[in-house]
Amino acid sequence: MTDAIVILAGFLLLIAGGELLVRGSVKVATIAGMSPLLIGITLVGFGTSMPELVTSVQASLAGSPGIAIGNVVGSNIANILLILGLTAALAPIAVSSAAFQRDGVLVVVTAIVFNFVGLYLPLDRTVGAALLVMLIAYLWLAYRQERFAPSEGHMAPIEKAQAFEGIEPEELIPSGDAAVAASAREGIVIPLLMALGGLGLVVAGGKLLVDGATSLARDIGVSETVIGLTIVAIGTSLPELVTSAVAAYRKHADVALGNIMGSCIYNVLGIAGATGLIAPTIIPAEVVRFDSLVMLAASFAMLVFARTGFRLNRLEGAVLLASYFVYLWVLWPK
Repeated sequence: MTDAIVILAGFLLLIAGGELLVRGSVKVATIAGMSPLLIGITLVGFGTSMPELVTSVQASLAGSPGIAIGNVVGSNIANILLILGLTAALAPIAVSSAAFQRDGVLVVVTAIVFNFVGLYLPLDRTVGAALLVMLIAYLWLAYRQERFAPSEGHMAPIEKAQAFEGIEPEELIPSGDAAVAASAREGIVIPLLMALGGLGLVVAGGKLLVDGATSLARDIGVSETVIGLTIVAIGTSLPELVTSAVAAYRKHADVALGNIMGSCIYNVLGIAGATGLIAPTIIPAEVVRFDSLVMLAASFAMLVFARTGFRLNRLEGAVLLASYFVYLWVLWPK
């Protein structure tokens, strides 16, 4: 019971801290005159992935690579099979062909890259830096495309920010002189304190989650990797679940798809990359043999389903959702 309480407390701190961190940092950046588009791609994108980042880095530093890597892989599997499946089951998702061909293919490519790293390379600082460089290059492409060719459809980082804001696709983040003036009137101290307080809560939540998860694994005789792939991964993916469900409820299921694709890309390139750079680790053999292949298969399934008429219907969503429960059944010790 104690472990469950610690894990739950960690989840709550991660979610609350992530929300404060993003809201505060966005306001600070707005006052500083940072472009709303850049805020969405960087601060919102990285901020909403902060629970996964802090948890994986802390787990790696604590000598628990199963939780660190399981969180990354398990989050992507949960994003596609659980969250996207549930969202599509609630509201069929229309898919923008241009945007999906760009971002959907990249989700598959990043999964292939991760499988390659797992088979042949340690997740050390060199590999971590290479993954982060790939993410930065992608975000630069997203920034340029959104600025100069927005008619081609929003890229996944933009829709990830839109899903977090829970707003109309055209209203990414309050922008223009009026928004800057309004934020300036509020002052920078409170938003800065929000951001710093949010960061502190995320760090504390990540530590509680890692400590509780490792203790739970010992107590019930389940490997840390399984705990990382399931309990930890689902918990750190709760923000994506909430934002995607809200987007679907508000008839913006297309934004929910972009949110999921963006999260998958950030997880492999950003979270795994930062983990390798800050706290080098290895990708556990059991993840390489099975779970990373499930992540790749789920990415392909998303690509195939979305290509059929450029629409994810309720039946396809139900198939994804059912596949997730089959995965959990196979994964969890009998």
